Amino acid sequence: MIATSCTFETLGDRQSFNASVRHIKSTVALAERVADGENLADILNELLDEKAITPDEIQPIVSMLLVGKFSYATLARNLGSVAEDISSISESVTRWKAADLVVVYHHPDLGVMVLNPKNPAHAARLDRLNKYELMAVYAGGFGKSVEPALALKAAEALLSLYEGKPAKADAALAKGSFAYKAPKEKPAAKTLVAARAPKRGPVPKAAVKKTSGKASKASVADAPIAAKSIAQEPSPVAAAPKPGSRMTPMYAVLVTNELFHNGNVEAWKRIIESFKVKHPDLDVLVYYDKERITNLNALFKWGKVKHGNVIQFAVAGENICDVAKLQRYLAQGASPMFEAFLRGPVNGILPLF
Repeated sequence: MIATSCTFETLGDRQSFNASVRHIKSTVALAERVADGENLADILNELLDEKAITPDEIQPIVSMLLVGKFSYATLARNLGSVAEDISSISESVTRWKAADLVVVYHHPDLGVMVLNPKNPAHAARLDRLNKYELMAVYAGGFGKSVEPALALKAAEALLSLYEGKPAKADAALAKGSFAYKAPKEKPAAKTLVAARAPKRGPVPKAAVKKTSGKASKASVADAPIAAKSIAQEPSPVAAAPKPGSRMTPMYAVLVTNELFHNGNVEAWKRIIESFKVKHPDLDVLVYYDKERITNLNALFKWGKVKHGNVIQFAVAGENICDVAKLQRYLAQGASPMFEAFLRGPVNGILPLF
């Protein structure tokens, strides 16, 4: 029997068919916006934030539009080295008017990310770069003619900047009609909600319950961890990550115990478990010595982490919150006072958040 394959086999399922139709409609609409001079990375991140598209649609859309339709020059490679200060790259690239630029980076933890290197806000989306991860640069002109050699020169110079190498200054990159245009800001969600919310009259005094000072002190005493045992407050940046960010910066936790032993590991497990129960859509990513730690037990093996070492963590997802509290708990979990997190039922969840 001859084995046959059908190109449209996936369209035989209603769900796959509807998803394909939505994807095609989105791609056609995006083609019109790119032809009008909008950077594709700006558009895609806008749609991702609105959940109008899914992350797995990024690569097909970029390939179809930038390569297939608008004939952008493409240059890709695994990064041999990485730049320490990513934010400064946009300052240099914003002056490049020779071509429109789009970057696709394969983040080791967040997956495929699409960025406009001329947009300073996109530097906040990219928390860090990793060596040997794939990065592709697309250079073109929204369908207008751009000299291929100049487009490749811009792509090569941009990759050099992301690798931390000084890009060769070329006067030709600063000349052209593709200057950076900031995306139009949309009204804040809070403003819209406030405008639509009905006006409320004054709250009756009887409805307001006063809390005595004794009651408030008792509630603090009943907390699972004493206030004195908590480490110092983290920086304001840690307490309030930027809304819409997909991953916070790396936060450092200093190990103050003589050794980050099995008790510290179990404390961290219970802290992170409590955080996940409260925020199931968020992930806590732990790093040590620039390496992602997927199994916390690895921090205990062979006395790997000792007093004075630093363990890093980041939180990934949408609507990120409680990062400051998480950092305080993890700091205590890495100290000699870790036992406060080991109390209670073995399979119970600590009400920390």
